Amino acid sequence: MSKSANSRIVLITGVTKGLGEAMTAKFASLGHRVIGCGRQATAIESLRGRYSAPHRFDVVDVSSDADVARWAKSVLSEIGPPDLLLNNAAIINRNAALWDVPVAEFDAVIDVNIKGVTNVIRHFVPSMIEQRCGVIVNFSSGWGRSASSDVAPYCASKWAIEGLTQSMAQELPDGMAAIPLDPGIINTEMLRSCFGPSASRYPDPVQWAEVAVPFLLQISAKDNGEPLSVPI
Repeated sequence: MSKSANSRIVLITGVTKGLGEAMTAKFASLGHRVIGCGRQATAIESLRGRYSAPHRFDVVDVSSDADVARWAKSVLSEIGPPDLLLNNAAIINRNAALWDVPVAEFDAVIDVNIKGVTNVIRHFVPSMIEQRCGVIVNFSSGWGRSASSDVAPYCASKWAIEGLTQSMAQELPDGMAAIPLDPGIINTEMLRSCFGPSASRYPDPVQWAEVAVPFLLQISAKDNGEPLSVPI
């Protein structure tokens, strides 16, 4: 890993696949230190093999406040607060009318997509506030600004992220930023679950990260509270 004065500590949730995995590769290639988490132990072990220290990857369920608390305590003690916090981890319900979505499935979407984001904020952002610097990006969706049939739980969770983030932006001190981000339409496992084969018409995560990572690195305090979209 090459180092420079502009190297940042980038914390990413949901690094074991999709956008999180692609962002990890791109940030690391640019010389930034990546701190990541995911629920799949074998995938985390694979990332540890590909990206050695000073990068760090841990098995964490963001929907568990206790899990996140333990992780944050360890990371903050060893490394310190992140410069860029990317709340990327999310899941989507299987296509179904709202009344047909099983209780457990609905709860899981809310627990990961809303509570998970809040858990990470709760345990990492106070340390960022102490330094009065840093950018928090909470991943939303086009379905956080519009709606569609068969994905009501997911839409609800991402609409919540928009409001949560814009409220949080008003609570941060000067010099910091909280941003709700629409990453765009990307050919991920989640998109394929909704779109089927037509998902292949869209950029894959690696192609997306080539544009998204430089865009994320340019976000600053002047953007605080602005609903942004990756220009893909």
